[in-house]
Amino acid sequence: MELPPGTIIAAGPVIIEDGKVLLNRERKVDGEESPYFMFPGGTVEDFSIPLEEVAKREAKEEVGIDIEIIRPLRTLIVSRPGKDTFAILVHYLATRIGEIVPGPETIEWGWYDINNLPENCAPNIYEIVSDIKKAPATD
Repeated sequence: MELPPGTIIAAGPVIIEDGKVLLNRERKVDGEESPYFMFPGGTVEDFSIPLEEVAKREAKEEVGIDIEIIRPLRTLIVSRPGKDTFAILVHYLATRIGEIVPGPETIEWGWYDINNLPENCAPNIYEIVSDIKKAPATD
């Protein structure tokens, strides 16, 4: 399959503490509020920068934290809602450094129980959280 023009690559951290995952909703570039909770993360703008650095930048911009990446998680290719394009979503399991300070485009954020996620999560949230719940503990 050939990816259509307008396909984006996005990267971001998946941060889980005490059985809860950090999710946020944000205002998009066009000013419209996203109806979906998502992991902090965003579009690759400079393809000379490693994807891990994109995830770190987006965590800082959206929720004001630094992160330490533990390991890569599954990468997904998903249809973008309302568009005839796709998004390649690169996920990293990470830990946070510092307290949450929402960025100017973040309109809502919180820690959500991985066994009781909000109904309005982006589809990748359910898939990645399910993967993490199935994975054997490594610590």
